[in-house]
Amino acid sequence: MPDLDGLEVQRRVRDRGVILPIIIVTGHGDITMAVQAMRAGAIDFIEKPVSRDRLLESVARAVELGGDAQRDRLEKVEIGDRIGELTLRERQVFEQLVMGRSNKIAAYELGISGRTVEVYRRNVMKKMGADSLSHLVRMALVAGVDPLGDTSPSARGAT
Repeated sequence: MPDLDGLEVQRRVRDRGVILPIIIVTGHGDITMAVQAMRAGAIDFIEKPVSRDRLLESVARAVELGGDAQRDRLEKVEIGDRIGELTLRERQVFEQLVMGRSNKIAAYELGISGRTVEVYRRNVMKKMGADSLSHLVRMALVAGVDPLGDTSPSARGAT
């Protein structure tokens, strides 16, 4: 491309929020350039001349990784939607569970009975589609909920 090298194109693509696997193919690369490209998220750095097989192998890997990334993004959105459907109290119980708090401690923290926490816990597990507490924690991590307990809006990326 005139006036742009591959690293600049890569930067501009990422700056626009496009998340695609990037393969850098260059006629004059060096180790520094390769390291920069890989640190910026390129999945491969290939110097010309490149064999057809090598290029096809790299493209196949990019397609596989791109599909994985798309599935990850969709999963994050889906889990975020499920969290958004929780009532305020269910969200509070969810956060207590993700922090590793027992029902008894969660009840104390929320000023409700242990039995009430159990009811909300069942509702949370059902609404989230979680079959275990570890599954619920994994969902929280995927969605970006801080398992160490910083559930403030700023920690969740809200404004």
